[in-house]
Amino acid sequence: MKARRFLLTAVLGIFCLQAGVVLANGMDKDDLYRIQQVTQVAVSPDGEQVAYLRSVPRNPYQDENGPAWSELHIATGEGKSRPFITGKVNISAIDWLPDGSGISFLARREGDDQRSLYVIPAKGGEARRVLTHPTGIRSYSWHPSGERVAFLATEPTSEERRKLLDKGFNARVIEERLQDVEVWTADIDGDGEPEKLDIEGSASQLHWSPDGEHLAMMIAPTPLVDDDLMFRHPLVVEADGGDVVTRFETEGKLGSMAWSPDGEHLAWVGSMDIHDPREGRLVVGDVDSGEFKNIKADEYLGHIQTMAWEDDEHIIWLGHRGTQSELGRIHRSGDNEEILIGPEQPILRSLSLSNGGGVLAFAADSPEHPRELHVHQDDSLERWTDSNPWLADRDLAPQEVVTHEARDGLELEGVLIRPLRERRRGNHPMIMVIHGGPEAHISNGWNTNYSNPGQVAAARGYAVFYPNYRGSTARGVEFSMLGQADAAGAEFDDIVDAKEHLVETGLVDGDKVGITGGSYGGYASAWGATAQTEHFAASVMFVGISNNISKFGTSDIPQELMLVHARKWPWDDWEFSLKRSPIYHAEQSRTPILIMHGEADTRVHVGQSMELYRTLKVQNNVPVRMVTFPGEGHGNRNATSQREYVMRLMRWMDHFIRDGEEELPPADLDHGDRI
Repeated sequence: MKARRFLLTAVLGIFCLQAGVVLANGMDKDDLYRIQQVTQVAVSPDGEQVAYLRSVPRNPYQDENGPAWSELHIATGEGKSRPFITGKVNISAIDWLPDGSGISFLARREGDDQRSLYVIPAKGGEARRVLTHPTGIRSYSWHPSGERVAFLATEPTSEERRKLLDKGFNARVIEERLQDVEVWTADIDGDGEPEKLDIEGSASQLHWSPDGEHLAMMIAPTPLVDDDLMFRHPLVVEADGGDVVTRFETEGKLGSMAWSPDGEHLAWVGSMDIHDPREGRLVVGDVDSGEFKNIKADEYLGHIQTMAWEDDEHIIWLGHRGTQSELGRIHRSGDNEEILIGPEQPILRSLSLSNGGGVLAFAADSPEHPRELHVHQDDSLERWTDSNPWLADRDLAPQEVVTHEARDGLELEGVLIRPLRERRRGNHPMIMVIHGGPEAHISNGWNTNYSNPGQVAAARGYAVFYPNYRGSTARGVEFSMLGQADAAGAEFDDIVDAKEHLVETGLVDGDKVGITGGSYGGYASAWGATAQTEHFAASVMFVGISNNISKFGTSDIPQELMLVHARKWPWDDWEFSLKRSPIYHAEQSRTPILIMHGEADTRVHVGQSMELYRTLKVQNNVPVRMVTFPGEGHGNRNATSQREYVMRLMRWMDHFIRDGEEELPPADLDHGDRI
């Protein structure tokens, strides 16, 4: 009897594997709206406590629609965390008061017309609103005394303009009527009105100097996205009045910035030049002279993510190199560098230091868990939080870094999630997930969310591969520039070469490979369904590019498109722009493609998806469907949009790859008994 039961179980197991269903407790789509993550960390000045924000997703079937909630918690050790402000709240921009007595944050709470500044005592109690502004506070910085605050906000709409809007005179004048982001200062608990500093340009970031005399910021010529991306400069002004002290004449993209404790220097994450695709160099500037030096430049084959001063002489930097992260210390001259946390550790994200740098806190993730609070002290890195204890009951598929050669001999790498229950004979279906940018990269950390199927697909028998094709970051400036002036050229051939490598290993069935991605990854997905249609059995394109000519005319980043991508204007070579557009190759498409897009996207206009959809629909050579999300931009923020996206993505792949269907699946989704 036992032998018969064993034989029946084995036969059922073989049947289920052949049907593409895995008998394992792997992740399911429903698990995606259970994943909580640490998003921001802030160490108290004395290093005794760490405040952090935890992202809590909404249940799309039970909660009011919207983005994830953001809660405030405080931790004092491993497993020692207490909630401060939780539930249906949206806390952001946490910081400690200079004396460590309380935690400040931005929120729009009951009774607020706009996002306001609050303080809650570190020992607990009620949060108190300390500052509000008619147009909302975007960011802020504390005076060292804790008695004043500087903040960023726009001017209120004039009374005349407001009355016209109320009457329905709401016509838009494109890229005019711009409102600069202004710098303001205010006394906390004072009776006076906030003072606006007279500064030319639109500000971002804001840092009060340690002596309380100056303010440092990034300044762009206008609030346009393109100007903010490409033409910002570090600026130091007098805190009283706004007179310019120092303007650093930089070129290219800029990242985070920080004062040295003595107030004599600024450090920031900068670029090599105007054509550098992504900020990632470590720069130190002298506030008195305005001179600056790139102290980690060509020799660093990675990208600096952020940094902070340990003391007057030393900087702690966090970098990503390949698929790993690393943390180092370097003298402000560029000498005496040492690595504090090397690879083969969780992927470090945000960074916060206590006064003196004895305690360092991070949001960090790994293949086994999403972002959690990690703390480094006494030469030891410890994980302090477990936001998803239920994950211990899930079987997670193995994840590894894969290295292979492109057809021209260039060494490439990517991250592979193997099928949860891998067959000895291999030949699994595969989904290739292409990152956007292309100035971005995939690390060997947690790679599962609503638009990256990761562990969800692996539990269903798929291999999932994330290629870091040429043009990706984390391998130095030269590598990140390899795709410039060659859109859809060698960079997308790298994707095919990665596929062929995994087929040659025996893991993947070359006839059952899907491709998906968003933004530039959506461009790759459209290219894979058209120009490279013979390589892919299904495609899901998200907020992607189909026509490089009309993309230029409808995007909010035309300067960036030219300076760090195309390196020429479309009219310099119309034919090249057209031939590197998926729409040009649409007639040969034989890959079923699902096209999804947010209707409010300004980066890649929804018209990009409509052009490809209409062309393929009229030609009628291949199954095609277009789905748009009202109110969503360049990526989905709301719970229902994210839920619908992953359901459609996985159904499309299952339908055409696993099940081998040839006709479209139903237009409507099956939500079962969840409604």
